Amino acid sequence: MKIEAIKEQLEEALIKADKIVGRNASLPVLSGFYLDAKDNILTVKATNLDLGISVSVPVKVTEPGIVVVPAHIITSFVSSLSTDRNITLSTKSQVLDIKTKATKTSIKTLPSEDFPLIPEIKEDNHFSIPARDLVFGIRSVIYSAAVGSIKPELSSISITHEGEFLTFAATDSFRLAEKNIKIKKVPHFKQILIPQKNALEIIKIFDRGEEEISISIEEHQMALRSNGIYLTSRIIEGNFPDYRQIIPKESTTSAVVLKQDLINSLKTSLIFSDSFNQLSLRVSPKDKRFEIESKNSTVGESVQNVESVLEGEDISINVNHRYFTDCFQSITTDSISLSFSGQAKPIIIKGVGDTSFLYLVMPMNQS
Repeated sequence: MKIEAIKEQLEEALIKADKIVGRNASLPVLSGFYLDAKDNILTVKATNLDLGISVSVPVKVTEPGIVVVPAHIITSFVSSLSTDRNITLSTKSQVLDIKTKATKTSIKTLPSEDFPLIPEIKEDNHFSIPARDLVFGIRSVIYSAAVGSIKPELSSISITHEGEFLTFAATDSFRLAEKNIKIKKVPHFKQILIPQKNALEIIKIFDRGEEEISISIEEHQMALRSNGIYLTSRIIEGNFPDYRQIIPKESTTSAVVLKQDLINSLKTSLIFSDSFNQLSLRVSPKDKRFEIESKNSTVGESVQNVESVLEGEDISINVNHRYFTDCFQSITTDSISLSFSGQAKPIIIKGVGDTSFLYLVMPMNQS
């Protein structure tokens, strides 16, 4: 193989592919990039067996060829080049030589025949969505997915389509986040479950992208194509919880607060949070008071009064502060509504005037 590449283009491809590189000690080839040069295109491939990626960049191919090189080494080296724009890559025996005007280096290669195949998923029945919408949908709910759960469906992001919306949802059984994104073209699938760790990588790879992503689904696999990037992900088998049945239909108490006021009050309250991350929310519409109390036997206690508009019955309820506050990142409005349905019932949190996002958090046992 012998090619000439532009440093910035090669570096961008390597950095994107490096996010997917495997760290499997029993299969060292997974720590490498599969570089395939032909027809004036260099394809950089990486896989961790759960995710696979191919990134294509234009190059000048003098001699086509295939080589597998340690991903971290070549990415770090190319990123370290500051002055030279043109890079020449060539193979000789079991070595990849990289040359610029000022630098020459040699990297030992890995056996290319051992590199796993990345699934080729047909584009039949694909649909497209702007990259920013896909990333926004996943990011709006991913913090609610379980990490390392023995139930794979709780460690996943559910994507379903209902009418003209894609609905993103995640739950670890203690809280639930749901986000609706309007789409132009109705996809052909009913529901897919993307592993939470794969969804995190999808965010990293397509973040800040303005292009459209083409999504294709096959049994147990999905493929995302966009602007020279081809990404495959395993899809989880199983049924996502039927969470709609636990969403309260009516509330007995409601509070509307400015998001920033609530965040400021919580900053003080969290100083006194105990080892269980417990906060007590006391809502008293009759007295026009919404209080957040936190106690720590070794530090002290704090009571914060939050200015709010209140309706309904008095209620006092305990919540895990992390579960309670995680959703604020997904609320884009200035005001937040909190709906309570009773002592042991879930709390519903929404942005005022925004029907696209819903967050449900279960209360802690009253102490």
